[in-house]
Amino acid sequence: MAVEETPKVTIIVAAYNSQDTIKECLNSIITLDYPSTHLEVIVMDGGSADSTVKIAALFPIKVVSIRLNAPAAYNYAMKIASHPILGFIDADAKVEKDWLKKLVPHLNESNVAGVSGTIETWNNDNLWARSIGYELKTRYSRIGRYTGRIATMNLLLKKEVIENVGGWDEQLPSQYDTDLGFRISAKGYKIAYEPTAVCYHFNRPNLKAFYHQQLQYGKNTLKLYFKHGRLARGDEITDFGMNIQPILLLTSLTLFLLGVVPLLRILWVVSGLILLSMILYFVYSAVKIAIKFNDSTALRLIALYVVRSIAWFVGAVITTIMYLFGRNK
Repeated sequence: MAVEETPKVTIIVAAYNSQDTIKECLNSIITLDYPSTHLEVIVMDGGSADSTVKIAALFPIKVVSIRLNAPAAYNYAMKIASHPILGFIDADAKVEKDWLKKLVPHLNESNVAGVSGTIETWNNDNLWARSIGYELKTRYSRIGRYTGRIATMNLLLKKEVIENVGGWDEQLPSQYDTDLGFRISAKGYKIAYEPTAVCYHFNRPNLKAFYHQQLQYGKNTLKLYFKHGRLARGDEITDFGMNIQPILLLTSLTLFLLGVVPLLRILWVVSGLILLSMILYFVYSAVKIAIKFNDSTALRLIALYVVRSIAWFVGAVITTIMYLFGRNK
């Protein structure tokens, strides 16, 4: 599907209790260097209890407040969107002035269903957020000119392609973007990556917030792999080394419990060696990133890696229990 040089774009922002970031997010969108006649903005609020809706209502945009998770909100917004190109920007993200102008030319490339920009850290003064940002930049640096999937943090997609692959999976409150990307790739499409188009993301500012975010990823990652087993092998953004960590934790825990039996006490050693190997891997990865960015702050990634692996493990356990008791939906 060819796209006109200056296509009309509907940008969709899914928000929930986002009062601290929604103003700057929307201001960055409405001040984009792009014809206002070709730009529509829809905020899909998931029933915020704070001032998100009041703040959003101050802007010349559409605001829809309805209790839906993000993929359901995107499906709803697609139905009321006026334009054939859909932009997705998280409520805790903001984009540079030329973001859209840098992305749209890629939509005319062969078999391209969408295009994304790169990610920088919005709250770079927070050391935890900065460390998270370093890891995200490292993972994104592995992306070539095209990719099979990418986060909806900052993304343009052709509405027609989303509809052709069946829309967003509303049973995945997170990881829905990976699922959609997989289905888009299966149809022979690809997503372009434009590293000069910058999006600034407000990363989690402490370990507690990071744990709760990753716990949701852990719950839905298992659902995702039930649906698309091939994704468990990993890709350039989430590699196999990340995916195998919950399995290693499960193995270590199982061996430890079996080692309670005196005749199997040697299993405690094996359990400990698995945990030690994971820690060494975390240290190696964190040191490598700290050297890459010349910032010792990145050593906090050791703690972040530990928290993430635990959160993914706990999330996978919760999802498994829900499946066993028939409450997976």
